[in-house]
Amino acid sequence: MVYLFLADGFEEIEALTPADVLRRAGAEVKTVSVSDSFTVHGAHGIDVTADIGISSVKAEDASMYILPGGMPGTNNLYACERLKELLSEGAEKGIYLAAICAAPSVLGRLGLLYGRKVTCYPGFEKYLDGAECTGAPVEADGRIITARGMGVALDFALALCAALKGEKTAGEIKASVQAV
Repeated sequence: MVYLFLADGFEEIEALTPADVLRRAGAEVKTVSVSDSFTVHGAHGIDVTADIGISSVKAEDASMYILPGGMPGTNNLYACERLKELLSEGAEKGIYLAAICAAPSVLGRLGLLYGRKVTCYPGFEKYLDGAECTGAPVEADGRIITARGMGVALDFALALCAALKGEKTAGEIKASVQAV
C-alpha cells in the first residue's frame, strides 16, 4: 500500500500527479489526511477529500510513504506527531520514503537523510541534515526518493513508479501520457 499524506496547504500537483501515475501502474494508493477533517485544503484553493485519516494507516502493509510539498503544507506535515512516528519507523523497516519540493525537509529534520543524495526546493537545503543536496530534478538513493518541486512532479511520479513497479512499467506510462 502506498500512503500519500495530505496537510492543509499542500501543493496540489505534487500530490495528485504521483497518486494518478501510481494508480495507472496498478499500485494501491490511499490519500491520508493528517488532520481531523477528510477535506484537505490545497495551497492554491483546490480541496481534496482524503481516502482515510492518519489513524487508519496500517504501517505493516505500507510499501511507500509520499510527502507533497507546498506551504504551509510542509510545516503542517511536520507538526503531525503520528506522521513523524510512521516516517521514522518506516525508515527502519525499509519502506520507501518519497518527498518533493519543501517536504524533504520533514525527512531531514527527522534525521532520515544522513549520507543520502537528495534534492529539494531551493532554500530548504538547510533542513537536510547530513545529506548531499545535488540540486538535481529528482534523486533516488536507496529507498529515499526526492524531487525539486512542482515542475518535476511527473518525473518524480515516474521515479516512484519505477521503484515500485519497475522501469518497464514506468516507461509505458511515460509513453502513454506523452511525456518527453
